[in-house]
Amino acid sequence: MAALAGLGALRRLCSVALFLSQLYVLSGRAGSLMTTKHSQPQSTLAKSLTSTSTNAPYFKVAESTEIPSYVTKCPSNGLCSRLPPDCMTCNTNYSCVYGKPATFDCKVKPHVHCLDQNNHEQENFTINMTCQFCWQLAPTDYVCTNSTNCMTVSCPRQRYNATCTVRDHIHCLGNRVFPKMLYCNWTGGYKWSTALALSITLGGFGADRFYLGQWREGLGKLFSFGGLGIWTLIDVLLIGVGYVGPADGSLYI
Repeated sequence: MAALAGLGALRRLCSVALFLSQLYVLSGRAGSLMTTKHSQPQSTLAKSLTSTSTNAPYFKVAESTEIPSYVTKCPSNGLCSRLPPDCMTCNTNYSCVYGKPATFDCKVKPHVHCLDQNNHEQENFTINMTCQFCWQLAPTDYVCTNSTNCMTVSCPRQRYNATCTVRDHIHCLGNRVFPKMLYCNWTGGYKWSTALALSITLGGFGADRFYLGQWREGLGKLFSFGGLGIWTLIDVLLIGVGYVGPADGSLYI
């Protein structure tokens, strides 16, 4: 009897073990099916993204087509030696002899096109210039700012701080923009010949002083009849030598 009872217990244990193994196998298949279902859209999405980025990208790196600002100053297909200094890069030699001719090797900047004497495009060329700094150039080789706040008729003659820029066709060493102290030389449009003619003909009525913008002196001459003629004669002399000028402090033209 004991042997039969042990055999029945062993059969029950085998049945339980078989049930558990089948349950484990079924649960593993279900998990694999779920994993396959969830991973399939992701793989499809990955393929679509890969194909999209490979064949037809949404964003492309735009090539730089911006033209430098100096190109507007550079004439196209002109002589390289006639280009403005802003259009080229030169190997300047500061050990040249001052006031003597000097030759420098130059190269055009990007986007600049120029020709040689035979109408062949070139990039490297030489320029001839006088060995001197830009601030040592003649006054006709640069343009300076003007001041209308200083008095041109004064003793000693006034100066003002000006900013000067070298003209485009002039080559020189150093900075092409430099400060300089200049004499006051601006004009308000008053003519010396007109002032002198009014002083001689209508000076007794103060017409010369009115023309120069000196209203108080003009009224004084008008109501005193030119200082009984004395003031009129003095003004003719002072305007003639240029001692009396416009009220705004400018020069005659």
